[in-house]
Amino acid sequence: MIFEQHSRIRALQCVSVALITVGFPVPTIAQVIPTPESVLGFPVGADFELATYEQSLDYFQELADASDRVELKQVGETSHGKPWYLAVISSSSNLKDLEHYRQISQTLAYPPDNMTREDARKLAIEGKAIVHIDGGLHSTEAAHAQHTIQLAYDLVTGDGDEEIAEILDNVILLLWFSINPDGQTMVSDWYKSNLGTPYETAGTPFLYQKYVGHDNNRDGYMINQIESRVVTRVDRYWEPQIIYNHHQSSPFPTRIWIPPFAEPISPNVHPLMWRTVNLIGMAMAQALEERGQEGAYQYGDGFDNWYPGFMDHANNFHNVASLLTETALYRYATPHFYTIDDFPSRDRDLRPESLYPSPWRGGWWRIGDAVDYMLTTSISVLDVAAKYKRDILFNRFQAARDVTQQYRYEPPYAYFISQEQRDPLAAVEMLRRLAFNGIEIGQLEETVSVEGISHSKGSWVIPMDQPNANFVRQLFSVQEYPDLREYPEGPPEQPYDVSGWTLPYQFDVRVVELTTPLNEEVRSKIVKLEDDPLSWDDQVDAQTWDSPPGVGFDSHPVARAVVPLERVIAGSGPALYLSPSENNSYRAVSRAWKEGADVRFLPASKIAVDPESGQWLINGMSISSQANLVDDFSLRARRGATSGLSIRQPRIGLYRPWVANSDEGWTRWVLEMYQIKHTSLYNADVKAGSLNSRYDVIVIADMSRDQIMTGFAKGSVPPKYSGGIDANGAREIDKFVRNGGTLVTINRSSIFAIDELHLPVSNVVADIPRQEYFVGGAIAEIIVDKSHPIMAGMPERAKMFVGSSPVFTGKEG
Repeated sequence: MIFEQHSRIRALQCVSVALITVGFPVPTIAQVIPTPESVLGFPVGADFELATYEQSLDYFQELADASDRVELKQVGETSHGKPWYLAVISSSSNLKDLEHYRQISQTLAYPPDNMTREDARKLAIEGKAIVHIDGGLHSTEAAHAQHTIQLAYDLVTGDGDEEIAEILDNVILLLWFSINPDGQTMVSDWYKSNLGTPYETAGTPFLYQKYVGHDNNRDGYMINQIESRVVTRVDRYWEPQIIYNHHQSSPFPTRIWIPPFAEPISPNVHPLMWRTVNLIGMAMAQALEERGQEGAYQYGDGFDNWYPGFMDHANNFHNVASLLTETALYRYATPHFYTIDDFPSRDRDLRPESLYPSPWRGGWWRIGDAVDYMLTTSISVLDVAAKYKRDILFNRFQAARDVTQQYRYEPPYAYFISQEQRDPLAAVEMLRRLAFNGIEIGQLEETVSVEGISHSKGSWVIPMDQPNANFVRQLFSVQEYPDLREYPEGPPEQPYDVSGWTLPYQFDVRVVELTTPLNEEVRSKIVKLEDDPLSWDDQVDAQTWDSPPGVGFDSHPVARAVVPLERVIAGSGPALYLSPSENNSYRAVSRAWKEGADVRFLPASKIAVDPESGQWLINGMSISSQANLVDDFSLRARRGATSGLSIRQPRIGLYRPWVANSDEGWTRWVLEMYQIKHTSLYNADVKAGSLNSRYDVIVIADMSRDQIMTGFAKGSVPPKYSGGIDANGAREIDKFVRNGGTLVTINRSSIFAIDELHLPVSNVVADIPRQEYFVGGAIAEIIVDKSHPIMAGMPERAKMFVGSSPVFTGKEG
């Protein structure tokens, strides 16, 4: 059986064997396949051993050199500049004809209107299932980036197993042996540096992605990070039918959580995707039981599939069966022994359940055990893809055709987006992300009137009769989270993650939904946007006006065609006027300071022209420098007389705790993207005092009071990283504020400021149980006082993201 072969191969992997099996392709005697141990210096899954990305890459390079079943393809570079590779694994004959099979996959994903079911059936028979499997997304979940090494070896050398041969013949595997190379090496190095010390299992004092750490799995539709765009670009180029994303850890004491997902699931996913995910989950469960791997748990009340921001789940809206599993984890590669007394009381009776029929009984848990469980589930995915190849490929066509037909005859039929917005570039940024995610976008070549609304020439149109329309609907719709109760009349079940995310709200972009069919007259005025295609691995940088750097949206032919209007500076005078309503005005101000210009702010009450908002004024730049500034950042601007209050460039300190915090990373990313000069401020820097001599502004991102004050407990990490700012640091921040400094606290860190600075403010929801009040992540509307300089550029009614947020009221006295 396929599920028995891993242990056998691992036991024999020190010996290179040439097998002659009738009917199956086999390596020649000349192909001496290196074992992982021969390159790494230790077996995959060994206690106390973690391969770095560089070691993994060394192995895959040797494997590709030795085998005609593996090709390495460089997909780009990481945030820290590491060369990043993907392994493509299949039979040698399939690899010789990769482009042909990729084209079949593309055709089934985006079928032309004249394609018949018979045509699709023929392609499904001819084609190969393309499967994406990845490891290493969350680097402290150490086993999955190790298991990919063994998985590749098992596939390449598994000739004696009929199922492996069938996989190689029918499946093309896109193996992301590390989907986060920077983090894999950072965590491995950290673990090795502490091995054999009291800090062997210490938490990492850094984010394992340059900016966002664990949130790299919440960038599925915004694709702000370089890694997210690289993975999205590859997936849209190859259009796999299945995406499998490994995670740790499973709800204790279970050993692995596998689909089906808990409720609620997203309403805008084709049912065939859920059926395929559930089929794979059941195949995994069967395989684990056949191998005697206890503790497999399905469904439950934890992992729902509502939020579209996850890197895997974003693909379900593209008609790709996308799933994850969560395998048990102790810490890194250190083994741990569990007794029944460690179990929650409700689990100590070891009672079998319908979807948990073989409860785990305790004992040792090693990284090698986690690797073995992952090998079983990865092979299960590939086995399902091989056995049901024709159905899986045909269902990709069927889902694409169904979605296209649905929105041809049901609303929403289209979305219209004007070029004129409060921040015109926000619409461009939003649409470029959609295009990069495989959405077809058009543009009006003349003004049209639809449903009594005039849409100007140049407006963008998203016709919804296209294969990936569900992705647009999921992002543009206003979410209504279902009223699920823990029991009848009981408290509501709380979302696993974010429950509301409407994209036009977040971008503050006006979008008009069409509720009647697009007639032919209007369709004839829409020009489909597309530029010349590029090679899939061309490294195209971002435009100067794009917010995220690195692999640019211009690497996608549709995204490259979505561009802002050319800007012309109106008026005359020495000062350049910019609106704070445009995000890139802050990049312009930052550049102006860097070049030594004078930056001023003029409140709305002092402006005769367009007084809705205050304005930035920039003096001391040449006419050509002004033009470059406006062109580089695609800004609306005018010239006028010098006026307003001169603003000195602030000295900004961003608090950076040793307990890694994703919101600190996101805040740092935003500051860097907008070229706002700042320095990281660590615990020792705060406690050193004299903060006013070094900073004008201190920013504390969203984090708990304890994370700020106490940090890592003493003895849990090396002494350099233990503790927080403690009472001494809090006193220094209090002095900083009382001496005229500005403290900016975001979300939960506001509680620190209230408590430690004794502010006359209270959090009115602090003592309300979560069963009565809970907002895990949603969008709320707020009323803004636009006359305040800090709120300059904001609309009177603005949308705000609320996530486990305090609610304030002032205290009397």
